[in-house]
Amino acid sequence: MATMNMIQAINSALDLMLARDPDVCVFGEDTGYFGGVFRATEGLQQKHGRNRVFDTPLAEGGIVGIAVGMAVNGLRPVPEIQFADYIYPGFDQITNELAKFRYRSGGEWTAPVTLRTPCGGGIRGGLYHSQSPEAYFTHTPGLSVVVPSTPHDAKGLLISSIETDDPVLFFEPKRLYRGPFDGNPQHGQTWENKPGGDVPVGYYQTPLGKAVVLRSGDAATVVTWGTMVHVAREAIEQCGIDAELIDLRTLVPLDLETIRDSVNKTGRCVVVHEAPRTSGFGAEIIASIQEECFWKLEMPILRVTGWDTPFPHTQELQYMPNQQRIARALKKVTEI
Repeated sequence: MATMNMIQAINSALDLMLARDPDVCVFGEDTGYFGGVFRATEGLQQKHGRNRVFDTPLAEGGIVGIAVGMAVNGLRPVPEIQFADYIYPGFDQITNELAKFRYRSGGEWTAPVTLRTPCGGGIRGGLYHSQSPEAYFTHTPGLSVVVPSTPHDAKGLLISSIETDDPVLFFEPKRLYRGPFDGNPQHGQTWENKPGGDVPVGYYQTPLGKAVVLRSGDAATVVTWGTMVHVAREAIEQCGIDAELIDLRTLVPLDLETIRDSVNKTGRCVVVHEAPRTSGFGAEIIASIQEECFWKLEMPILRVTGWDTPFPHTQELQYMPNQQRIARALKKVTEI
C-alpha cells in the first residue's frame, strides 16, 4: 500500500496500464511533455515514449475523433478532455459514434475508449471550468459513466474502465484531486497537496456497476457520488441522524439493487448531486426508487442539488450543496 491523493492514484493507474498493455495510449491537450494541467499524466511521456503519450491540438472534437479511429483499429485509447466543460465539441462523436459501434456492427466492433475529464467546482474555476455534465451521457445507451470519490476507487475504476471493451466517460471531481477538503462555505476551499488514502501500488480492479455503502444507518438513505460523498458524510455526522450513505461510483451501470435494499430498510431517502436540479441524474434515481420501493417509503424523496443557474464564480460554495442544506433535508425527511 501507498498513501496517494486522487491525482497520484490516476497517474499510477495510467502508468500501470501503459506498461501492462502496449495497445493503451494516453493523449490530450498538454498531457504529454507538460504532464497535464492538473499533472495527472506527469512523467508518463518520459517513461513510455512520445508515441504512447502525446499532446493534441486544442480541439475536443478532434481528440475524440482520434480515439474513435484508434479504437476501431484495435488500440485502447485513454484521451483526456482538459475540463468537462469543453467536452461538448466532441458530443456527437461520443454519443453517435463511440456509443453505437458495438450495436451497429452486431458485436463485430468494439470501442474500448476511456475518456477522462475533470468535472465539478470548488477550485474557483468560474462558469466555464466548474460544470458537472454527467447526466447528458447517462441518457445515451452504450456509454458507461463513472465518478470516483476516493483515490482507491479512482485507480481501481480507471483500470476497470480501460480494460472494458465499451466506451467509458470517466469524470474526475477536481475538488478531490489533491486530498481532503474543508467543505464549510464560511471557511472557503483549501487547494494544496494533502495526504489521500491507502492505494495498492500494483494492479487491482474496482468493478463497474457496483455501489458501496460507506456508512450503515437505519433512519434514512443518502445516495450520492463524487465530491458530494464527502460533503454528505460530514452533514450526517454533524446533524446526528443515523443515515446510511451510498456512494454510487458508477451512474451507468447503476447499482439499483444496493439502493433498493437500503431504501426498503430505512423508508426515507435524500439524493444529492452537484449538477443543476432540473433533469439531473438524481431525478432518474428518484424515479427508480419510486418504482422499486413505493410501499416502503415513509416520506417523499428529497433532492439537494446545484441551482438551475450558470455556475457562479464568486459564490460557488453557496451554489454547491453543503452540509447545512443536506442536514436540513435529512431532518425534513425524518421528521415524522
